[in-house]
Amino acid sequence: MNSLALLGIAAGMTAFATGLGAVPVFLLGKAAGRLRPFLWGATVGLMSVAAAVGLLLPALDEGEPGAVGAGLIVGVAFLLASRRLLEGRDVHVGRLRGAGVRRAVLVFGVLLVHSLPEGFAIGTAFASDTEGLALFVILAIALQNVPEGTSVAIPMESAGFGRGQQFWAAVVTSAPQPVGAIAAYLAVEVVEGLLPFSFGFAAGAMVALVVFELVPQAFARGGRVAGLGGALFGAALMLALAAGLGVEG
Repeated sequence: MNSLALLGIAAGMTAFATGLGAVPVFLLGKAAGRLRPFLWGATVGLMSVAAAVGLLLPALDEGEPGAVGAGLIVGVAFLLASRRLLEGRDVHVGRLRGAGVRRAVLVFGVLLVHSLPEGFAIGTAFASDTEGLALFVILAIALQNVPEGTSVAIPMESAGFGRGQQFWAAVVTSAPQPVGAIAAYLAVEVVEGLLPFSFGFAAGAMVALVVFELVPQAFARGGRVAGLGGALFGAALMLALAAGLGVEG
């Protein structure tokens, strides 16, 4: 099996992992909403460490700070522009409509948009010579995709969507990951200088998502303790994973 096929399979598995996040909602129904602050917090911890240890520090090792900084700025701008386009829209899906449907579509849209730079992260890490980095980034993104899938399913369940719709909607939010992974891998193979910029871009999009979307959800009134616990758990898990795989900044 060649490297490109292996990369496609690995990135496809990270996308499928998102669907697993809908399972707790199947089992708990509306009660799963009580887990949301912890799950959002865990995603904050997972993504923050993944952005720093798995993206920014390796990027600085492999390229000039200017290129990394430019990628970081473009990544933040990309996420903010995408977020702005998705806000303030009155939407309906079939016969389902209302605020619950809008929230479900907004969460779906934001996660769909930000999964592309996550795919870039997978592809650029796969192209890197840093030992253990590709496996770290793939596992990190797969792990943080699970609570993201739960975050997709919770508002969908509240809005009246069925279990199958929740599962596949969660998977589809990460569908751009294999596409982004392959595109980034091919681009980096052709132009090695793109690697630091691509890492910076993916890290910038992740950081912007954490700051503007995940932190407010995780530390909303009434869920701050659970959100903090989730953030500490997610960060500790990613740091342990990085140490176990020998990934060093």
